[in-house]
Amino acid sequence: MTSDGIHTYANNKPLYDAGLIGIANNQPPEAIVLDEHIVEIVSDSGEGAQRCGQSLAAIAARSGNGIWTVEIIPAEIQPPQRSVAGASGNRVRMAAHKVTNVGDEADLVVAFNEQVLLSRLRAGEIKQGATILIEEMWKADGNPKIVAAYDAVVAEVRAAGYRLYEIPMEAECQKYVPDPRKGKNMFVLGMLCAIYSLDEALSQAQVGLTFAKKDQKIINANLELLAAGRAWADTNLDLKYKIPAPAVEKPQIVTNGNAALALGVVASGMEVCAMYPITPATSASHYLSSIFEKVGCVVHQAEDEIAAATFAIGASYAGKCSVTITSGPGLSLKQEALGLAVMTEIPLVVINVQRGGPSTGLPTKVEQGDLMAAMFGGHGDAPKIVMAVDSIEDCFYSVITARKIAETFNMVVVILSDAALSTAQQPFDRPNFNAAWLAPPVNQSAVPEDARPYDWDERTGIATRFIPGQPNGMHCLTGLAHDRDSHVAYDPKINEEGLLNRSRKLAAFQTTLRLAPVFGGEDGELLLIGWGSTRGAIEEAVTAMRAKGHAVSSLHLKYLQPMASGIDEVMRRFGTVMTIENNWNDPKDDPLITPDNRRYSQLAMLLRSRWLVDVDCWGNARGQPLKPAAIIKAALNKLGKA
Repeated sequence: MTSDGIHTYANNKPLYDAGLIGIANNQPPEAIVLDEHIVEIVSDSGEGAQRCGQSLAAIAARSGNGIWTVEIIPAEIQPPQRSVAGASGNRVRMAAHKVTNVGDEADLVVAFNEQVLLSRLRAGEIKQGATILIEEMWKADGNPKIVAAYDAVVAEVRAAGYRLYEIPMEAECQKYVPDPRKGKNMFVLGMLCAIYSLDEALSQAQVGLTFAKKDQKIINANLELLAAGRAWADTNLDLKYKIPAPAVEKPQIVTNGNAALALGVVASGMEVCAMYPITPATSASHYLSSIFEKVGCVVHQAEDEIAAATFAIGASYAGKCSVTITSGPGLSLKQEALGLAVMTEIPLVVINVQRGGPSTGLPTKVEQGDLMAAMFGGHGDAPKIVMAVDSIEDCFYSVITARKIAETFNMVVVILSDAALSTAQQPFDRPNFNAAWLAPPVNQSAVPEDARPYDWDERTGIATRFIPGQPNGMHCLTGLAHDRDSHVAYDPKINEEGLLNRSRKLAAFQTTLRLAPVFGGEDGELLLIGWGSTRGAIEEAVTAMRAKGHAVSSLHLKYLQPMASGIDEVMRRFGTVMTIENNWNDPKDDPLITPDNRRYSQLAMLLRSRWLVDVDCWGNARGQPLKPAAIIKAALNKLGKA
């Protein structure tokens, strides 16, 4: 065994075969101390692997470990069982330090059947030499084809040098529940808690929280399964790890990105959310629904995406900024309504949890493909502020900021999150409530006699908004071109005046922005520029490359429309600039691609056109979060040092 806890192999055979599982002399092994480990639990849909992973992550986080999780979600709602396409589960990265991304390949995998394991192997998500725990029931199945498929995968895995354990999960669970399919995940959770030396009391408390709404008999049954899994692993497995927990100085919460967005809505003082269910954004509104009424607020499920947008606009018109939550296809459907909000200058926050596209594309997979749609998706000139969240903690605070911006400038503010953040869990410091976060009371004072509903400020383009019910404030609201009195007007000069002032507000907001600091050195060979959820992976890659002497730095952009001043100055201090994005760009080595026809990724196009700097790009649209190792490889290739 090497110092990092990974077993070595001779002649491509594992040190332990299925028939040799056990602990020598009945003595539990000494725990190997690890800096971090990545665990995957995969099963058919409905077998609870996702819940198992979520619970494991929560226990590790409450133990003080850094964590990051990513759900493994099949594209179909009910995919065929025992199919490569049907793999469902969770990836958990646990560490003795803060974790900001999914990491690279998995170190340990628990598979409920060989087909879901095959799915992860084919996707390249399992580290060479990793430990695999697999349900062994299939080798004695009554269907010869299933037995043959199981034996073939097991043989392939062993030949490839993985450390394989065949576990009698079904048989063990049948001792406690009549249907192991409804309990196997808690047995596995107990095994993993034993393997990673996680506190027994914390794991029991987590099971209690997980099933808090269930009958006590169900809770007790799951606690029995948890204990059984722990005992079985302690007795039969030689796997024992310990990931030290760093000292935590402040109280923390553990949540996913969608829940953090919902909590941000509450903390911002917005009182109405209008939405239409769409993956992967729906859980944000579900969580909001569970807490919003407790503070006197409303979640409205509209009949479609267009109605959700217009409902939110109407609620905002009544006095307080509202929010609508969606994903890519829904953003497309909302565009005409967003144009109405721009023309009427009604503040609105739009949360777009991006997914793979185009059309219905990859509903359960991640992509950063909606940047251009958020900026330019509508017809005509409809300036909107576009910002991107880069962590789960940022999901919370960005909603508060977006509401303030929307109401200050009477504008639409689009927040871009994505599927990588939506279900990922991460601990962060518990926010201390600040009354300044909340929206101010609705202005009910009389409007001055000589005031006009669109009396645009000559410097900022901002007009004081009239709220329905204000004395002297009655006027006709229109989505048509209009003058300062809100009268429909097609005069060229009046139309131009409206366009100028709506655009001027974007410029006024831009003057308030400050450029984020460069991560790494202030100059060097290569600058990587990113946005959104890729930040953690980019900065981890930069840290690793700089440790090996490479002059690589990164710059992460939060505001994408408008962008802060000074980006061009930073880019010109580096020999090469390359964006890292989770959206499509044409590969340079494609035989048909030339400098004249190459399509660049979306941020790269924006930077190239605005500042006339030769910005290259790297990324993919494979539906998976970007990994630090892949970014390192791309950066070194760009530098000619791979």
